[in-house]
Amino acid sequence: MNRIITWIRTHRYCLVGLYLLVFLLGFFWLELDPVPPKYIIHCVIDDWIPFDARFVLPYFLWYVWVPVFLVWFMLHERDSYLRLCFIMFAGATFCLIIYVLLPNGLDLRRGISGDGFCEQIVRFLRWVDVPQNVCPSIHVSSTVSIHMTICRSQRFRGSRRMRCFSLGITLLICVSTLFIKQHSVIDVVCGWALSEVLARICDRLIPVQEAGV
Repeated sequence: MNRIITWIRTHRYCLVGLYLLVFLLGFFWLELDPVPPKYIIHCVIDDWIPFDARFVLPYFLWYVWVPVFLVWFMLHERDSYLRLCFIMFAGATFCLIIYVLLPNGLDLRRGISGDGFCEQIVRFLRWVDVPQNVCPSIHVSSTVSIHMTICRSQRFRGSRRMRCFSLGITLLICVSTLFIKQHSVIDVVCGWALSEVLARICDRLIPVQEAGV
């Protein structure tokens, strides 16, 4: 424990990550006190995409992929970590503001046939996550922010294999939200575009420097 406290004292930049707690408070407040959506997000492409419960597995990969790299960059690359925090947390905050000002939701969910493992997980997911506050997608924007940080990272940007692997995982997670009807194509596009815009803003605020902690 003393080693952890000492490390934090000598790497105070890591405390930026505490903003995650602020975001989670706001997010769960919206989830626990939902406002009926005024805007239903839907486009014709959504109707072309079939439901496939198996995509719930890459959907839940997000819960490993994002935290692992957030912690990895915190421990190994100060500048990449700060850049990631800016893109991810600014994006998540922007999404919460949109959810409050423009309450939105989905009408894509239909009954699930079958009692397989994946179908049961999707049922559980739908039980804990109502189809509201969906656009832009935080699931997508945070995943994209990880990929962008990997591509700009001192450790990984020279590795074409890692960048391709990261892109593959990113696309898989984003697409998974469509096949299990957690998000509309519009949510995904807006979530990706949000991270793209914030990345360019970040380039002006936090110039890319040599890696270090």
